[in-house]
Amino acid sequence: MLEEFKKFALKGNVVDLAIGVIIGAAFSRIVDSLVSDIIMPFIGAVGSVDFSNYFFGLNSAVTSPILSEAKKQGAVLAYGNFVTAAINFLIIAFVLFIVVKGINRLQKQQPAKEEAPAAKAEDVVLLGEIRDLLKQKQA
Repeated sequence: MLEEFKKFALKGNVVDLAIGVIIGAAFSRIVDSLVSDIIMPFIGAVGSVDFSNYFFGLNSAVTSPILSEAKKQGAVLAYGNFVTAAINFLIIAFVLFIVVKGINRLQKQQPAKEEAPAAKAEDVVLLGEIRDLLKQKQA
C-alpha cells in the first residue's frame, strides 16, 4: 500500500497540481493586497466609499458604524467584504484567462512535430508479402 501511494504521489500530475495550488495561494495573497491596498482605496477616494465597512446590523443591538466593532455588538451582514472578494475573483479570473490565452497562442505558434509513420504490425507485413507473391505467380 505504501509503495502504491508513493507511485501515486510522485506522478507528474500530482506534483504539478501541488505546485499549482501553492502558487495559487501566493497569487491570491498578491491579489488580495492589490484589491484591498490599491484598488479599493482608489475607488474609495474617487467616490468617498470604503467597501470594507459596508454592512447591515441584523439586530437592534448593532449601532456602531465600524464593522469590527459592530461584529462585537451582534450579528452583521458584511456585504462590503463580499464586494471585495468578488473583485478579487474577477481579477484572478481575468489574469488566468490572459495566461491560458497566452499559453494557447504559444502552442499554436510552435511547429507541429512530424510523426513518423506507424510501423506496420508483423502480420500485416507478412500478409502484404503473400499478396505480392500471389500477384507475381499470376503474372
